[in-house]
Amino acid sequence: MASFSFGAGNAKKLATIPLYAAGRIFTLVVPRTRDEWVFGCAVGIGDGALALWDVAAADGRRAVWLVASKREATDAAARGIPTVPKNSLRGLWRTARARVVVVTHGFGDVNRYAVSGAFVVQLWHGIPLKRIGLDSPETLRLPGAVARTSAAAPVRGLLRAMFRSAARRIRVLPAASHLVRGRLESAFALPDASVPVTGEPRVDVLSRGEADDRRVAARAGIGRAVPRADPSTRFVLYAPTWRDGAVDPAVPTEAEWRRIVEVLTRYDATLLVRSHPLGAGDYAPPFPTDRVHSLGSDLVADVTPLLPGLDALVTDYSSLAFDAALVPLPTLFLAPDVDDYGRRRGFYGTYADVAGDAWAQDWTEAAAQLEALLADEGERERRIERARALSARVHAFRDGRNAERVYRAILAGTDDARPREGTG
Repeated sequence: MASFSFGAGNAKKLATIPLYAAGRIFTLVVPRTRDEWVFGCAVGIGDGALALWDVAAADGRRAVWLVASKREATDAAARGIPTVPKNSLRGLWRTARARVVVVTHGFGDVNRYAVSGAFVVQLWHGIPLKRIGLDSPETLRLPGAVARTSAAAPVRGLLRAMFRSAARRIRVLPAASHLVRGRLESAFALPDASVPVTGEPRVDVLSRGEADDRRVAARAGIGRAVPRADPSTRFVLYAPTWRDGAVDPAVPTEAEWRRIVEVLTRYDATLLVRSHPLGAGDYAPPFPTDRVHSLGSDLVADVTPLLPGLDALVTDYSSLAFDAALVPLPTLFLAPDVDDYGRRRGFYGTYADVAGDAWAQDWTEAAAQLEALLADEGERERRIERARALSARVHAFRDGRNAERVYRAILAGTDDARPREGTG
């Protein structure tokens, strides 16, 4: 069951307008420091925030990570990262005092009520294929009780104004390429200067070092997350996108599950299922099998570092397809609702631009394509070449130094290139 939707999120946003107003007054009174940074990330200690943290910490920046749970605090402590609960008074204070605020999803990654006046770095969390922000009508979806009334239009206008106001606070939003830059500028209504083409820090892990070493490290990570899976098997990741609370149409039937497991068994492969963190589908086979395992966000907060350990990816509209292209990883596309999803959410370009013109409509087709991929080295190479071509279109840099470029962009924007000592 989905744990979040735009409608529910917007309802909460409207209900907390007084808190936003109080936070604005608070940040006008509390002076910001010249050198403190705060970091936050909706998925935990990972993603682009962690990559940028490592660069900033190496340069001696005074920084703290704002956490939402004991697990995040424990994960941070294991890396030597100082933390503060983001929704505590200390979290409010540290956000209000910070010169630089780094987020990956939204202001709720830190203390959302104390962001005004900071130098906000919005790293985002993937190259958008589906439309986001102001480019998508879903962003301004209203709660059902409001959508059916005459208040719908003015309330939607208020939400749009709030979104634009929040977006104007973003000072740096790094883009993977000039193609992606245009999408981000449109989605967040930002000028060119705020969207530098630096590459995404979150994918540096897919370019640093040697490919063989990345695969060994990723396979070890998969083994730790899914210890019951045979470590010698081929791993296929299925990662569907979030459908804003709608029922996932790609959940396999019993007959489809049997076909999937038949293919996996024949070619000694294991399917790792990663439902979107904001909406898990029912992906448990209705019969016992050791060929299917969950790889949810409860096991691995950030799946990107594990991509080199995979042998194939199956997805629909997820930005993970762009990340996988850096490996490069052969990718199959399963999109049973592409027309409906395109009307409701919208795409940048067309779906065929990324998926080609032979995506699967259901798991029967997807299983057949997976069998061809696992059985035929020529088919595997064809899909890898397609991934390389996609990577060339959307990634301007493949040198593992995106976080360094973003860091330099922040220093240029804050006019502060001096190293600092210590964190916390």
